[in-house]
Amino acid sequence: MSVGKKEDPQPKIVSIGGGTGLSTLLRGLKKFRGDISVIVTVTDDGGSSGRLREELNVLPPGDIRNCMIALSEDEHLMSRLFRFRFSSEGGLHDHSFGNLFLTAMAGITGDFAEAVRLTSEVLAIKGIIYPSTTSNVGLRAEFEDGSWVEGETRITASKKRIRRIQLAPSDAHPLPDALDAIDAADLITIGPGSLYTSLIPNMLVNEVISAVRASSAVKIYIQNIMTQPGETEMYSAADHVEALAQHCGGILFSNVLLNNGKPSPEILKKYDAEHAGLVEIDRDRLYALGLNLVERDLLAEEGVIRHDPDRLAQAVLQIAGLE
Repeated sequence: MSVGKKEDPQPKIVSIGGGTGLSTLLRGLKKFRGDISVIVTVTDDGGSSGRLREELNVLPPGDIRNCMIALSEDEHLMSRLFRFRFSSEGGLHDHSFGNLFLTAMAGITGDFAEAVRLTSEVLAIKGIIYPSTTSNVGLRAEFEDGSWVEGETRITASKKRIRRIQLAPSDAHPLPDALDAIDAADLITIGPGSLYTSLIPNMLVNEVISAVRASSAVKIYIQNIMTQPGETEMYSAADHVEALAQHCGGILFSNVLLNNGKPSPEILKKYDAEHAGLVEIDRDRLYALGLNLVERDLLAEEGVIRHDPDRLAQAVLQIAGLE
């Protein structure tokens, strides 16, 4: 009796972040082989998520919903349904169906993490999504002038240079399964995404920093292409890396993926009007930090400056030797 050849195990990938940047990466990664686990920030207090959080005392579903859509089949009817936003004169205005569905599922199960798992099954996504914590946490920031502000939307609206951020309360715990995913990972990515409101908050959850530090995975920080008004105005790439390292007790992600593609002058003018500019790649400072720099043209120019999902995923997997 012959025994069939055992297939190579799927590489295990953990992606950490939130917002549109993480969704962009996931849209690319899902096309390659690999077991994908996603750890998503839950500190949002604006828009539809913020309203649901305030009215129903639930964790904000928006970033998690976006990751679910990114990992589902784009043409899938349920994916389109989860994107749908209501337009009305009443209380439903600008709520997304996906946010309401996740909130309802959390109400039925009494467990937000279980609601995420069951909703992921409904969408038949490729991967597992974990909220960074199921504690009801927010953000507080200290600015360079010594003042403090609480709440994500108030932090970014302050337009002041941030010195540090903290979770409030500070004793948030991660899901054990998320820590297990980090421990088993072959590749861990963080970014792209808002430095202080999408990336760093995940790392501030208890035990996450020590789990990432202990992991033998290849670790990659994906640098944003543009600076972000209210968070990283005038930040260079090294400024981003040093802020992340400061909050993590040192550099955890020794590989840095940078875009070296050049957007058109016309699009850059639009961003300049909103006080956003290209992130300067200050190579000497980055090399002095002992980092491995990888530069690629990762631009997807579609009226906005974003990473191309396929090129981004391919570059990440090449760095990790998984492509």
